[in-house]
Amino acid sequence: MSKTAPPSPEFDKKKIVAENRRVRFDYFIEQKFEAGIALQGTEVKALRNGEGSIAESYATVEDEEVVLINSHIPEYKNGSWMNHEPRRKRRLLLKKREIGRLMGAINRQGLTLVPLSIYFNGKGKAKVELALARGKKVHDKRETIKERDWKREQQRLMKSNG
Repeated sequence: MSKTAPPSPEFDKKKIVAENRRVRFDYFIEQKFEAGIALQGTEVKALRNGEGSIAESYATVEDEEVVLINSHIPEYKNGSWMNHEPRRKRRLLLKKREIGRLMGAINRQGLTLVPLSIYFNGKGKAKVELALARGKKVHDKRETIKERDWKREQQRLMKSNG
């Protein structure tokens, strides 16, 4: 029997706030996880307005907690002196077993933990879609570009001949 990777889970995404599309170009996605995110009040309001970026962010394990680093949620415009810091570390909410599994994969296999998207689920909770990923080499990136261009060319041919 050949071992195949389990199908990646599809999460209940109602409103996607921020998406990191560059990750799919720079990394091979091994496994996906859904995590809650500990936010302050004005951060939630800013996210509900559709503001936020995870373009250069990553996650790491610190003191048996998973932390999202370098994500940018701008200050809420109508906030008072209680506004949050835009680029603070944000704790991700995972079960201890999942954190242990992530720590093992990061330490033993040399994988990276990157966020794919921030979204609100059906219950209105802010969630982060995380991925264990392996970095691509330069030749892998070239192959990805060739594949993408070929698919684009196929679409053009199908549209013109279709």
